Amino acid sequence: MKINFVQMIIAVAVSLLIAYGLFCFHDSENKILLSVGSFIFLASTLILTLGTSFELPRTTTNVRVVSGIFFVIALISSLIFTFINFAIPTYIITNGILFLVFVSVVYSIQKAKQ
Repeated sequence: MKINFVQMIIAVAVSLLIAYGLFCFHDSENKILLSVGSFIFLASTLILTLGTSFELPRTTTNVRVVSGIFFVIALISSLIFTFINFAIPTYIITNGILFLVFVSVVYSIQKAKQ
C-alpha cells in the first residue's frame, strides 16, 4: 500500500470540516460523540478513497469504489443523527457495525489481490 501524503492531508481536512459542521448543527449533549465518531468514520473512508494506492490497479479501484460508497453511507448516517436526538448506544452500534463491515470488505478486497 502506498500513501500519498498531500491527498491524505486533504482527506483528513475535509473530514474534519464535515465533523465540525455536524458539531455546530447538533444541539444535544451527544454532539462531541457525533463529531468524533463521524470524523473517524469519514476520515478512514476518505483516506482510502483519495490518499492510498495498492500494488495492483484492480485492487486500488475496488478499494476506492467501496470506500467512496461507505463515505456516502457514513455521511448520510451522520446527517440523520445530526437532526434527531439519539441514544448513545444507538449511535455506537449503528456506526460500529457500518465501520466493521467497511473494514471487513476492504480487507477481503486487499487479500484477494486482484
